Order: sequence, then C-alpha cells, then structure tokens
Amino acid sequence: MQNYPDDESTRSGVPSLMTTTEVAEYLRVKQRTIYEMVTRQTIPFTRATGKLLFPRRLIDVWLEAQTEAPVTGAFRAAPIYAGSNDPLLEWALRQSGAGLAVLTHGSTHGLRELADGRAMLVGSHLLDAASGEYNLPAVQSFLPGGGFVMVHWARRTMGLLTGPGNPRAIKRLEDVVSQRLRFAARTEGAGSQQLLDVLLGRAGLTADDLQFAPRQAETHADLATMIEIGEADCGIGLQAVSGQLGFVPLVGNESFDLIMRRRDYFEPQVQALLAFARTDAFAARAAHLSGYDVTELGKVRWNS
Repeated sequence: MQNYPDDESTRSGVPSLMTTTEVAEYLRVKQRTIYEMVTRQTIPFTRATGKLLFPRRLIDVWLEAQTEAPVTGAFRAAPIYAGSNDPLLEWALRQSGAGLAVLTHGSTHGLRELADGRAMLVGSHLLDAASGEYNLPAVQSFLPGGGFVMVHWARRTMGLLTGPGNPRAIKRLEDVVSQRLRFAARTEGAGSQQLLDVLLGRAGLTADDLQFAPRQAETHADLATMIEIGEADCGIGLQAVSGQLGFVPLVGNESFDLIMRRRDYFEPQVQALLAFARTDAFAARAAHLSGYDVTELGKVRWNS
C-alpha cells in the first residue's frame, strides 16, 4: 500500500489530521461554516476516534476538485490507465488505439493514482462489506468533493479457479480451508482480495484460516498460470481466464466500473475506448470470453 509522508505537513506546520479549528484556519473560513459543511457532508471528515477530524490529504484532494482550471492547464492527468486488471478492458485499450499506458496494481492503488493526478482512467471492483455495493463507497472515500464520474464497464462472474476438472471437488471456501489447499492470494488493495475478505467473513472465516501459496498472483492470468504449473491449488479469479481449469462460481454480478475526472470523460483517449466498445468486434470478444455481461456498458453510475 502506498504511503503518504508527512514531510510537507511538518514543514508548513499543519498536521496530517486537523481539528475543526485548524481546518477552518487552513481554509480561511469560520468554524461555523465547517460545521455546516459537515452536516451537509460536503467536506471530507472522520469521526473514527470519536472526535471530528479532517485528514489533510483528503482536504487537499477536495480543494483540487473544487478548483476551476483550463483543460490545458497544470492539472492535465497522466495518460495512464491504472487500477484493476481486466482482460476485456486491456484488450479494448490496445485495439481502440486509446493511447493509454496500462499500470495495474489493484483497484485501491488505482484510486490513489487518480486522486493524485497520476492516472486518467481507473478500473475498480471493490465490494463494500457493509452495504454490499460495488465501488461507490470506496470512490467517495478516495475522491471527496466534486469533478469525478463513474461509468459502468461490465458485470463479471468471479469464483474459485481450481485444477482441471476440479480434482479436489471444491464447492466453497470452507472446502479450501478443511483440505488445507494452497490458496493464491492477490495483492493488498486488489478488488479480488477484498472480495475474498468479504466472502470469508460471510462464511465465518478469516484469512488466517487459509494456507497461502508462497507468492501472490499479480493478475487473473497469473493466477491461472500458478494453478496450471502447480504453484497453487486454487484462488479467486475471473471465469474469463479459467480456460481448461476448473471453475466454481461464487459471485455472478460483480460490477467493474471506470472512474475518471469529469473533464477527462471528453478526452480523446476515453472517447476512443468507449467508441470501440460499441463495435461488433468488441461485442464478439465479450461474448467469446465467458462470464461477462456488457449490456449496461457506458452507463453513468455516479457523477459528483
């Protein structure tokens, strides 16, 4: 997980967690205004410790989102797709000529890159354990304020990838635990890893109950390869990469969404991708890859 050093906060004399008085001074407004903004939930804040606090990093991101600047100005996003690995999306990025470099280190990492201006487009499939909703709770947490939009990409089928023919007759996560099978984890902050945590919780289990393979799988395809060559017995991944492997469906309607700044939605890179996603070639590839539902692709799920 990426760290955010406090060097700048220390030099400026502003703490990384500000009180109501400190954030009012930082924003040059009255404390009453801060309380009103908290009531309307228009400013990022936390009560995690029982006290009203304002993380400076999120306040700075919120301020940037409120700043009006020309598209050609200093805030132009880096031409990078970051976030979660998705085979259909990455194929479409190449075929569309969108011109976006691909940097996939998990959904959470992608949202951090977008917040810091180091990515133009992010893919995410983060399941919120409390609400059962995909992506929106995480997006609103990482991207407070306005100026962002979330567009649907696909519904996907996720489950347990196993050896060919499912030789251990796995039907659920409890079988993985009881048989002490080598489970291939994903990196911290990845949507697949968060899904695993949610499913384990629903089964009354924790990650400590699993026996993990020696290394983590970097992508869905890497997970499949690990099982094929005997590095792991199973892991959570996409039906689309299962090939000749066994597959036990666990979630049939996972929502994979694209997040970007609203102004970047109209940039040529994003429009080229979305235009290609409306072609017959794209429809044929999506149908060929099992476990995809793209009927609502392009639908705006959230606009801040």
